[in-house]
Amino acid sequence: MNDLAPALERTGRPLFENVAGDIAVSFEFFPPKTEKMEQTLWESVKTLEPLAPRFVSVTYGAGGSTRERTHATVERIVRETSLDAAAHLTCVEASRDEINEVARSYWAAGIRHIVALRGDPPEQGKSFEARPDGYASAVELVKGLKAIAPFEISVAAYPECHPESRNRAADLDNLWRKIDAGADRAITQFFFSPDCFLRFRDQAAAMGIDAEIVPGILPVSNVAQTRKFAAMCGATIPAWMDRLFEGLDNLPSARALVAATVAAELCGQLYAGGIRHFHFYTLNRAELAYAICHLLGLRPKEQTSDTRRTA
Repeated sequence: MNDLAPALERTGRPLFENVAGDIAVSFEFFPPKTEKMEQTLWESVKTLEPLAPRFVSVTYGAGGSTRERTHATVERIVRETSLDAAAHLTCVEASRDEINEVARSYWAAGIRHIVALRGDPPEQGKSFEARPDGYASAVELVKGLKAIAPFEISVAAYPECHPESRNRAADLDNLWRKIDAGADRAITQFFFSPDCFLRFRDQAAAMGIDAEIVPGILPVSNVAQTRKFAAMCGATIPAWMDRLFEGLDNLPSARALVAATVAAELCGQLYAGGIRHFHFYTLNRAELAYAICHLLGLRPKEQTSDTRRTA
């Protein structure tokens, strides 16, 4: 017994012992390319809907390459579910008039929330170049959207600094300007260290950014794919993650269990640090995000036909 006591003291209390289900969540999806992907997406939407997220968002391909599919997906969510849907919109390879037209069409369709992003170039490795007749930055895009209609606007934030930023100060200044232009909140790119997010949050607050900053959580089931994402947004993938997923390529169930464990621990540590809002990058799969929300105490809300939208 005496040998066990120090071990118990070191391990501390169970990570999810005191979660109270007092969190708010949002989920991100991407527009499907095929009928099978459409079915998978819709199954995921329906699985996560009972958790009553604050909103769900749908991504927008580089250069507007998924414009029609993004619009169709967002409209279907608004039409057939009780969910509030947010549409992503970027500055890449489009004129101001084209972007403004898309924004007006969203407003006309009842979409009131835009995730406003500068966007990545269609060809990886190339620098962003604004069109002479386009929006040059997310700051300009936010201002343009606010001039069109009183959209709710979310923007991106980078706990490990955007790869194109000169330094942390410049990165935070850009976030401040997006909030000052009218953005309501910032959603971070994914990260794998709670300290990384908490330091960033505190640095933002110290320079006067008082808008909500929501941690973006990516449950990792494919390290190679995650490494590709990380290269685009400046996120660090720790070496221990490679070790955790080693040998699981042909064991999808085991891989999913490891992925859920890693992401759940991160969320539990953020929860212990006072975080109550989480944004999940679902990659159109519901199981991992649902399991993590469950561990954090979130339970399905009762739904009635009255809560659903009608066409």
